[in-house]
Amino acid sequence: MRLWFGLIVGVIGVGILLALGTWQVQRLAWKQDLLARIEAQIDADPVPLAEALAPEFRRYAPVTVTGTFGAGDAFLTALASRKTTGAVYRIIRPFEAEGHGRILIDTGWLRDGEDVPGAPQVRLTLVGNLDAPNEIDGFTPAPDLEKNIWFARDVSAMAAALNTAPVLVVLRDEPEIDLGVTPWPVDTAGIPNDHLQYALTWFSLAVIWGGMTTYFLLRTRRSLR
Repeated sequence: MRLWFGLIVGVIGVGILLALGTWQVQRLAWKQDLLARIEAQIDADPVPLAEALAPEFRRYAPVTVTGTFGAGDAFLTALASRKTTGAVYRIIRPFEAEGHGRILIDTGWLRDGEDVPGAPQVRLTLVGNLDAPNEIDGFTPAPDLEKNIWFARDVSAMAAALNTAPVLVVLRDEPEIDLGVTPWPVDTAGIPNDHLQYALTWFSLAVIWGGMTTYFLLRTRRSLR
């Protein structure tokens, strides 16, 4: 009886673990396809902003906008980190987009401690990607408004602070005039893809479970002799 019980538990356990590993392999294929489609969209030819917003907002859509940066040199700084650089600040400015009104432009990054250059008050055509970053969670500190430091990009709150529409365009290409920052284009690096790791974990557990079951059965069989 003990042998049959151990065998049944072992087979069921291995089966469940193998099923979970297979599911993660399927999820991996789905995620890789999704990332490939997002990357293709990011790198596509830009379209006018109005086309990317209608009939609905299209995240990552490449857009082109023409206009001027808001007068008064207003900007927000969002604290971030780059692997090869360390602490940096994203510089986000209001932009008077012709035919649309005031929007937010993520112009790029500066190293911590560098002075923020003024925005050129000339008509510019910018190329970037629409984004709606989900960087806020329950542990994100409130922005330090006195020092103008935000700890994550919150499009709605930043738009309210700069009196713009809640639309964020992240620069993709260098504009014709140097803005004094380094563009940080949208990419898929922030989209998690851990399915291969999960699959290997489940398959490894299946091997361990199978080994433990075999050991239990052999030991039980010997004890019954």
